[in-house]
Amino acid sequence: MRKKVLIMGGAGFIGSHLCDLFIAKGCQVICMDNLITGKIGNIKHLLKNRDFEFIRHNVSEYIDIKGRVDYILHFASPASPIDYLKYPIPTLKVGSLGTHNALGLAKVKKATFLLASTSEIYGDPLINPQREDYWGNVNPVGPRGVYDEAKRFAEAMTMAYHRFHKVDTRIVRIFNTYGERMRERDGRAIPNFISQALAARPITVYGDGSQTRSFCYVSDLVGGIYSLLMSREDEPVNIGNPNEITLLKLARIILKLTDSKSRIVYKPLPVDDPKVRRPDISKAKKILRWKPKVDLDEGLVKTVDYFRSVKKA
Repeated sequence: MRKKVLIMGGAGFIGSHLCDLFIAKGCQVICMDNLITGKIGNIKHLLKNRDFEFIRHNVSEYIDIKGRVDYILHFASPASPIDYLKYPIPTLKVGSLGTHNALGLAKVKKATFLLASTSEIYGDPLINPQREDYWGNVNPVGPRGVYDEAKRFAEAMTMAYHRFHKVDTRIVRIFNTYGERMRERDGRAIPNFISQALAARPITVYGDGSQTRSFCYVSDLVGGIYSLLMSREDEPVNIGNPNEITLLKLARIILKLTDSKSRIVYKPLPVDDPKVRRPDISKAKKILRWKPKVDLDEGLVKTVDYFRSVKKA
């Protein structure tokens, strides 16, 4: 019997790539999204596929799915600062009520549940790289707390359902990811820099640009997520690319790739913006036999090509 997969937030950047992955593996896929940040365009190519179903629904409200469900992947949430600062209460609700609803459904259906958590649970970390046993340095009442604490609560809720109700659960802590289907005005560094460079607008670097990030190409990420789902690991696992780069260097690379004449301008660093971000992926390597394959230059070329195609459309 073919597996049935419910992907909550399936019309989003990462969720839509997961829909593609499970369709390619011969699964039946239900994509659920309220389109607050997701786009129908991300899944348009799947809408006529008989193994794919789209349901427009806010997962913070009661979820009802007929028949069996084998896997539930909870990727529903605004995920970029520009989004969760615009939608602070929906972000808190989808991390709390949405996670509760999804776990309740997983319990009833006896489905395996996977939570999309985030490197943001580490806050502005005091160690680098960040390991899964690091508890983080998060400001719960700062503007970013609506996302950070929602995800931390979601992890706690997931582990509670695993321990008390014996639900089969997974937790993936996703580090900075990029690639096709990111929105032009996503607010994160790579889509910002690329869209600004292609439009010959000033490249906005916050602070002095010395803060670091580690960027994972989306195909590597979804491969790691699938490996985690198929494993028996119920504790959190970092999935990301450990190669660290300053944001100023990233801006200069994108200027070169786009052959842009844009100049770099500097603006104040946002409140609680992390100075470093780099995953320790030792656990993923050992347990999942996973590591990223796509280097930054290769992934950026593909991403720039995508943004160019969107700009022409």
